[in-house]
Amino acid sequence: MMGPVRGLKKRKKHDENGSSSSGSPHQKEGPLNWWDEFSKRIVNNGLRQSPSKGLDNFQSIFKISRKTFEYICSLVKEDMMAKAVNFVFISGKPMSLYDQVAVALRRLGSGDSLVTVGDSFGLTHSTVSQVTWRFVESMEERGLQHLHWPSTELEMNKIKSKFEKVRGLPNCCGVVDATHITMCLPATEPSSKVWLDHEKNHSMILQAIVDPDMRFRDIVTGWPGKMKEWLVFESSNFHKLCDNGEILNGKTLQLSDGSEIREYIIGDSGYPLLPYLIVPYEGKDLPEPKSDFNRRHFATRMVAQRALVRLKEMWKIIQGSMWRPDKHRLPRIILVCCLLHNIVIDMEDDVQDELSLSHNHDSGYHQLICGTSDVKGISLREKLSLYLTQRLPT
Repeated sequence: MMGPVRGLKKRKKHDENGSSSSGSPHQKEGPLNWWDEFSKRIVNNGLRQSPSKGLDNFQSIFKISRKTFEYICSLVKEDMMAKAVNFVFISGKPMSLYDQVAVALRRLGSGDSLVTVGDSFGLTHSTVSQVTWRFVESMEERGLQHLHWPSTELEMNKIKSKFEKVRGLPNCCGVVDATHITMCLPATEPSSKVWLDHEKNHSMILQAIVDPDMRFRDIVTGWPGKMKEWLVFESSNFHKLCDNGEILNGKTLQLSDGSEIREYIIGDSGYPLLPYLIVPYEGKDLPEPKSDFNRRHFATRMVAQRALVRLKEMWKIIQGSMWRPDKHRLPRIILVCCLLHNIVIDMEDDVQDELSLSHNHDSGYHQLICGTSDVKGISLREKLSLYLTQRLPT
């Protein structure tokens, strides 16, 4: 993650001598025994969910496999069970690690209110809130290894190879896109105008750079929705690292005329044309080489569109308009949803393939055009266009 998520804070280390509830017999239950009892609890509390095609009830409720669920539990176990706080159901039964993770995942995945989630699981809304936040705090620290820019040439070569197989773009390292996390804010709130975007919604921006497997490789969030995409990008650490030649500085593609195609990412017209960020050609009735380039560019760019759609479909807490969210906590929730998105991919969890997706992560938003271009970006785009029409062979 090359840009700090605004609002992210370092957490204090737990007191090694702090009491722990891990000695409870409920913590020693296996996942299968746990689910047998937990599923009865949620049915008795009115959470009846018809399994989606090919999925059992667990997968329909949590939208992940049990293997992925157990892995997530292993990540947060130390933090979730270290504090002296003992969370209990309304019945008085202590919550196990599995219980706590299940409640947090349901809150993030369903987007249901604290009261609705609490009623479904037999918990007070306060307990749902506290458990979910403890989970978020743990995940933003324990899960960060799942969100990183490729660190080796081998890893980057695999990414470039997969992108080239989409529609032929050589040496492409990622796709950048942005989406709005909308909020319901009262007009009387002093800061409400700050968060009002160009579509008259209160929102927070999430910018993501995505690899061909729809994995987030870099994110920036926390900025108000009124901030233009190109300004979010230009304020990011990723942009600074590119300008300083510290990333996107790997192996170039040598062309027969002695020129070369460097590493780059692509984005839509909301971004500037830079030496390392390629956007489509503007205008109608373009000549065929440019039209062909735009078609290839668009098809490759769709990986970011699908990734952001899946993020919001899987973790619905950031899909709808959030009711008066804490602006300092929201970026951290967005980060954790991105980490969970990547974990599902890294675990090769095929449950995601069974889920139906919509087609737009930013429904109702129209494209803003940046229009800024750098002479080296113009040159690189032209070389790519000619290369793709086989006028510049390697």
